[in-house]
Amino acid sequence: MHYTNPIIRGFNPDPSICRVGKDYYLATSSFEYFPGLPIYHSTDLVNWTHIGNGVSRPGQLPLTGAKPSGGIWAPTIRYNDGIFYITATFDGLGNFIISTPDPASEWSDPIFTEMDGIDPSIYFENGNAYYCANDCGSRSGRGEGISLARINVDTGAVIGGITRIWGGTGGGYLEAPHIYRIGDKYCLIAAEGGTSFNHMAVAAYSSDLFGEYGGAHTLLTNRNDTSKQIACSGHCDLTDDEDGNLWLVHLGTRPHENLSCLGRETFLTPAFMENGRLKVSGGMAKISVDAPIKAEQRLQTEISLDFNNLYKSGLFLREANPENYEVSNGSLILKPSTAKLSDTYPPPAFAALRRIDLCCEAETEIELDMRSTGDEAGIAVYLTPEFIYRICVRREADGDYIEVRKTAKDFEQTAYREKISVRALKLKITVDRDKYSFYYSLGKNFKYACSASAKFLSCEIAGKCFTGTVIGVYAERGPDENMRAHVRYFKQRRKNIPR
Repeated sequence: MHYTNPIIRGFNPDPSICRVGKDYYLATSSFEYFPGLPIYHSTDLVNWTHIGNGVSRPGQLPLTGAKPSGGIWAPTIRYNDGIFYITATFDGLGNFIISTPDPASEWSDPIFTEMDGIDPSIYFENGNAYYCANDCGSRSGRGEGISLARINVDTGAVIGGITRIWGGTGGGYLEAPHIYRIGDKYCLIAAEGGTSFNHMAVAAYSSDLFGEYGGAHTLLTNRNDTSKQIACSGHCDLTDDEDGNLWLVHLGTRPHENLSCLGRETFLTPAFMENGRLKVSGGMAKISVDAPIKAEQRLQTEISLDFNNLYKSGLFLREANPENYEVSNGSLILKPSTAKLSDTYPPPAFAALRRIDLCCEAETEIELDMRSTGDEAGIAVYLTPEFIYRICVRREADGDYIEVRKTAKDFEQTAYREKISVRALKLKITVDRDKYSFYYSLGKNFKYACSASAKFLSCEIAGKCFTGTVIGVYAERGPDENMRAHVRYFKQRRKNIPR
């Protein structure tokens, strides 16, 4: 049956997957956003539902101080003896493990491990747990490599020594190791080339768990894909289905003019064994795939903030400060502190959704109670604190104005400005691959304000950016702490992608 990549759209990088009977569970990186480590569920590999988050409680991890593209990255999700485990890296603190018997419920507080490195993974065999990570050369002095140790998953303690098992192919930026038993051999999959246009997945093999691993080859890359539909493929995880077919979930981007404005998404690519080596047909990921999938794929067409389940449905910078949010009479009330979207601390009043697709529109209805100069509220397209587009209502000394403002590092521009005299209005942003268009409605119909190039909110322009664009409602205030923004709804709709 046919399916279309990516299988989970928008900012969902570094996917990891495990199968339990007929059920598949998948986790992705969340970096500086709360809740962290989104968990998805599927019974067919192509239709996924967000069922929860590994990090769902304020203070479960210290996200309040997370830097842009810091925080939590590169999870591995595994199941063993009735318990689900996720291990990941927290920037600046090391590797941790959380667990639960039910991935849709609360996960445990983190246990930090004695093994350092990045992008850790757990492999279970014969009642033992083994921990694998990129050791960054910190122990061997031989440059980057993959190390392995037996570990106590309840305490994080290493049992015995730590062994370097592989040094990579020389592609650089060796990361994201996973170990599997396939037949009579162990297969080690890792990523190389850096998580950009030279990204790739590589594989090596050994008859012994602790190596030496050899027979290395490139498993998956789109660096030479002349169709330019997919780029940056790599950082993958392997699963089988009930019929024994093999599948890779991996990150990738859908570039436009060599820029990725959505960030890294989750793709699915069929794999197979041939002459003792794991392979992918053509060696690259594809947008349109014919493979032994048993269900029809249903693309998500609309998402919205569920005010009654705000901290699951929404996405918040660093942590969701409850003092910034109140739900009353069906509305979300934003109660801003002095924090701005451009600040890196503390968290602003900003409730967002991952951008749903390349072409989409976001809309809100908002009623404003503005008290002082500098009060503002509206919709923001956010990539980093230095790369933000917004349409908002802002109070100045002489009245209230509709504004469209663009911030791209040290470039700031007010692209549209009009004085208004209403408290309630609708705002809308549409996205058409290469541009954002901004609209507002003071009555029945929307009025076009202006458009702006999408390229400045791409990860490549922003620099070392590992996340992707999110779109949300926000409020900022001037000196009066009683400023409020009453959000009636906030939703995104997927639009047909032009050919």
